Amino acid sequence: MKPELMLLAWAVLLAFVQMLVAVSGHTLQVGLPALAGNREGLPPATAWAGRAVRAHRNMIENLALFAALVLIAAVANKTSDMTLLGAQIFFWARLAYAFVYLAGIPWLRTGVWFVSVIGLALIFFALL
Repeated sequence: MKPELMLLAWAVLLAFVQMLVAVSGHTLQVGLPALAGNREGLPPATAWAGRAVRAHRNMIENLALFAALVLIAAVANKTSDMTLLGAQIFFWARLAYAFVYLAGIPWLRTGVWFVSVIGLALIFFALL
């Protein structure tokens, strides 16, 4: 398996773990019966649980872009040192992003997000 595809698999696992953290936090705040119901009138998650929900949502949005780029590179047989570097940068920045967002460090969060975008850009430009 190409290492970019392995990093994609790890990114999916990261998104899954972020989902579990977000659901756990929201469950602690509103209770399992509220989350198991139809969720009408459900209060939004706040504090660290709200940050976990937003970090997970952001991961899903970025995972779609990462998956598309990695799959295009793999199918087109255009993987290279640059696509691997981009995938590595993306994955490790997203892992850092999850922790930084949960900790509530705003400017660092934005900086780490930008680093993950650089990883996406490296993969994209390697495809041209």
